[in-house]
Parts: sequence; C-alpha cells; structure tokens
Amino acid sequence: MDTRATLPIDTTPAPDAAAARAELARLRASIDNVDAAVVHMLAERFKCTQRVGHLKAAHGLPPTDPVREADQIARLRRHAEDARLDPAFAEKLLNFVIAEVIRHHVTIADEAAYG
Repeated sequence: MDTRATLPIDTTPAPDAAAARAELARLRASIDNVDAAVVHMLAERFKCTQRVGHLKAAHGLPPTDPVREADQIARLRRHAEDARLDPAFAEKLLNFVIAEVIRHHVTIADEAAYG
C-alpha cells in the first residue's frame, strides 16, 4: 500500500505564466487583425484583376503577361527584403496569386469568346 502523502496540486498560474498568456492573447488578436486585412487586401486586388481580365478579353489580349509578372516578382522581392520577410516566401505567395489571376483571366476570355 502506498503511504506517501499527496499534496494538492496548485493550479494557480505563476504571475509570469499569466503575463505570458495575456501577451499570447494580445499577439493572437494582432495576428487575427492582420489576417483579416490580408483577406480584404486580396479581395480588393482580385476585384482589380477581374477588371483587367475583362479589359484583356474585350481587346483580344492574352491572359498572361510574362514581362509584367517578372517585374512584379522582382518588385515584391525588393519589398520583402525591405520588410525583412523571406523574399523566396514572398515570391511563392505572389506566384500562387498570379496563377489564380491567370486562371480567372482564362475563364473570362473563354466566356467572352464562347458566350
């Protein structure tokens, strides 16, 4: 039989743990705000690129513009470096966005051509 006494476990957080939780909550709220801003900025960007897609389709222009895309990637990499963000990550993100824009432009061009 175990005769050791058991002491109650103190579940009251140490003051530094409570401060850490408060800081964690503050940081997470900031992250949530940034995420919301990113979504809204992407929505605005796609509104603009949709208009570009319609303009291209109306004038028979191709859905892709490799020169513009390369310029955008170079510009974004510079912004990333200035912001101390990994330029390779920024490029991957922009490539993902560009691929989605091109997909939209192709759809818009197809709808314009085939009604």
